[in-house]
Amino acid sequence: MGLRLTVTIIISKIIMRVLRILKRGGTTLPGKIALKLYPSIATVFSKNFRIIMVTGTNGKTTTSRIIGEILSENNIKYIANKSGANLPKGIVSTFIESVNIFGNCDASTALFEIDEAAFYGMCNFMEPDVLVVTNFFRDQLDRFGELYTTLNAVKNGINKLKNTTLVLNADDSLCASLSKDQNRKTVFFGMDKKVCVYNDDSAVSDALFCISCGNKYEYESRTYGHLGWFKCTDCGYSRPYAKVACTNIRELKPTYSTIDFTIECSNEELLYTAKINLPGLYNIYNALAAVALSTVLDIPAEMVVNALSSFESGFGRMETIETDGKYIKVILVKNPTGFNQVLNYLLTEEKQFQIVFAINDNIADGTDISWLWDVDFEKLSKITDSIDMMYTTGTRAEDMAVRLKYGDLDMEKIKVIKDYNELINTALLSMSTDHCLYILPTYTAMLEIRDLLKNKYDLKEFWK
Repeated sequence: MGLRLTVTIIISKIIMRVLRILKRGGTTLPGKIALKLYPSIATVFSKNFRIIMVTGTNGKTTTSRIIGEILSENNIKYIANKSGANLPKGIVSTFIESVNIFGNCDASTALFEIDEAAFYGMCNFMEPDVLVVTNFFRDQLDRFGELYTTLNAVKNGINKLKNTTLVLNADDSLCASLSKDQNRKTVFFGMDKKVCVYNDDSAVSDALFCISCGNKYEYESRTYGHLGWFKCTDCGYSRPYAKVACTNIRELKPTYSTIDFTIECSNEELLYTAKINLPGLYNIYNALAAVALSTVLDIPAEMVVNALSSFESGFGRMETIETDGKYIKVILVKNPTGFNQVLNYLLTEEKQFQIVFAINDNIADGTDISWLWDVDFEKLSKITDSIDMMYTTGTRAEDMAVRLKYGDLDMEKIKVIKDYNELINTALLSMSTDHCLYILPTYTAMLEIRDLLKNKYDLKEFWK
């Protein structure tokens, strides 16, 4: 290893150490400095690792953490950007933290969540052994652009890769299309059609028309959004066969799910039952993606089932904090489809609860918040008696309150409190024991609130 690379590692590690002492995270700046000093540093590091990448609109962080639990369950040492710093500088920071000053590391597997808009550029520096793509939905149009722009960027990135195995969502017509015209190993995951919960296309908004010929898709069944058993009756493009498939949802509880799933092996479908230590239909998809990845790595299914039941959520992704017999649950929201799924989850809550909507419009959140009008807040009227209070906060707190007003919700239950600490204290004081405060923040609001909660309740640092 050359002197320049060694000096780059040392300088970056010093910067990271100082930032950690100052409680500033150090998950991006060290990587940014390293890339300035040694632009090809990611290429040099990546050669020493088996690389697993996870990208897509929703579920990247949770899917990555489930995969990490599977690796740990099987005693596979790995490095990962657990903080969610998923741009190139965040990935390089992960390398910097993991290697010694000579560039050596005792782990040989690297697990990286990567921003879908950054994936194309990252393919210039490293080639993943396996790429997991969760889904594609409309998200932050001011940053990502139109949906098909993001899809094509990922597809063009894949075209740069020579030996990468793809793990794709079979139920997503956009995601599944990444395998078209590709001569490479591909493993699909998805829901069996008898599991799907919608039988009409009234809620399909992101991918109504065939990506190949423009004809409108027909659905045999659907889960949510445009996910389901799609088919174009004109050109024949349809949902591909899924090697990993959920065949039955036994339980969909507020804190966990239990499913039956099959894995195709030697022309035989082997059936397993698993408890997923996370609630929500969308988290079943995240679990299936991780299971599909495990088949590529030849990890025994029994070990995967164990990992699914012991998995703990990451910060901001169903992270739960207990205080004086009351609960705080933080759930990131960032686009209409994901937000609607979180609201569907709240409909399953069996006790009284309160909600905080924390909406920022910083660059990382998306400066255009018009997407809030595509979220079906009206469905909360079904459980209005169960909601004690709804608070709005963040830089666009007033806009969020207006949206709730036009959602025909009880205005007496809507309160704007800008100060996070005051808001949390107010909510907890008015809550009964064993009840939950749900905090639904956009990305930068999540970081701000999470930092407050860390100091208040002595939580782990977000990068851990």
